[in-house]
Amino acid sequence: MQPTPRSSLFANHNFTLLFGGSTISAIGDQFTLVALPWLVLKLTGDPAALGLVLAAIALPRAVFMLIGGAVVDRMSPRRVLLAGRAVNALLVSLLALLVLAGAIHMWMIYVIALGIGLSTAFAYPAGSAILPQLVEPTQLQPANALFMGMRQLSMIVGPVLAGLVIGTGAHAGQRQVVADASGLGLAFGVDAVSFLFSLGSLMLVRIHSDHHPKAPVGSVLGNVASGIRTIWADLPLRAFILYAAVVSVFVGGPIQVGLPVLADTRLDLGAASLGILMTANGVGMLLGSALSGFASKLVRGRLGLMVLGIDSLVGLVLATLALDHSTVGGAALLAATGMLGGIAQIAIVSWIQRRVAPEMMGRTMSVLMFTFMGLGPLSAAIAGSLLKVISLPALFVGAGLTLSAIALGCMTSPALRSIGAARPAEA
Repeated sequence: MQPTPRSSLFANHNFTLLFGGSTISAIGDQFTLVALPWLVLKLTGDPAALGLVLAAIALPRAVFMLIGGAVVDRMSPRRVLLAGRAVNALLVSLLALLVLAGAIHMWMIYVIALGIGLSTAFAYPAGSAILPQLVEPTQLQPANALFMGMRQLSMIVGPVLAGLVIGTGAHAGQRQVVADASGLGLAFGVDAVSFLFSLGSLMLVRIHSDHHPKAPVGSVLGNVASGIRTIWADLPLRAFILYAAVVSVFVGGPIQVGLPVLADTRLDLGAASLGILMTANGVGMLLGSALSGFASKLVRGRLGLMVLGIDSLVGLVLATLALDHSTVGGAALLAATGMLGGIAQIAIVSWIQRRVAPEMMGRTMSVLMFTFMGLGPLSAAIAGSLLKVISLPALFVGAGLTLSAIALGCMTSPALRSIGAARPAEA
């Protein structure tokens, strides 16, 4: 079969439905990603509380992510994704109503955060497994490129719109229990409505496994164990997963907590500053995605060294955030980290997709998601607590220099340095 032009993907009714619903939902997600940390800071003024909320999302997601991947392999990913997004829609709607009613309390946020983390543990692996059932194998690369570009564009459009929406609450005439309450409630409401579009599109999508589910082989936990054993037996893949886990633990959390605190305490536009920072990072990642193929050709198979070199530079840029006191300066730094991160992300995911057998893709991707989305936010709880005893600049300097030190130190690892050199048949 000859490769199909990218534009012909939209002749596929199921693909068009999934892409359209996911696009609206992705933009809506950015509203909650900006509004939730802002709500916690306005409600408590405590970075440690923000870290605990992020950990409340990450803990069930981390615990159940691998199980979610195995469940998706045993049944229709569309139905799993539909159920996960329906739960998220209910939880975000509840959060919006509580904020607008002035009845929100921290214990409620913790409970909702736990629910969101649990539902996304199943939704994320399902989302990565549904696309191969909608398009031809020759269409997978352009289809993935479209979805990745869409997600980056949502990171550009969504956060700045969210910051503006939240900012409307600062001028509300009524007395509010939480600062910016009306704007925060509206932001959560926008995300809730976006989920309805996603749910509607998913209900119309039809895939093969809806009517021809796979026959389960072994138990769910047995499937998880077999996936982990397969990854562990692949030395370069194992080395990268372990490296990514260390980076997530030592760097991911401080950045997740540090950026909202930076916008709140040192920048001039409040919630809009946070939105602009996140948007700048999305712009950089979009540019990095476009440059990734060119960069991979330049390194000629030395993908591991390229990723480690990029991470060492990203660490230095993050450390420079300690000196930032302006939205423009912070946006420039976040754009730079986004561009470098986008180059590395596309290159490493493509390498994994080429290397891993199709029947193991779901479980492999769930392990990768666990590494980035499960472990990183857990360290946010520690980072929030650290801000009680150290300054924000010290947090950025420590996180950035730690990343650079880890990346430079790992350049001595033969397994990491060999990433990209071996052909899939040699894996």
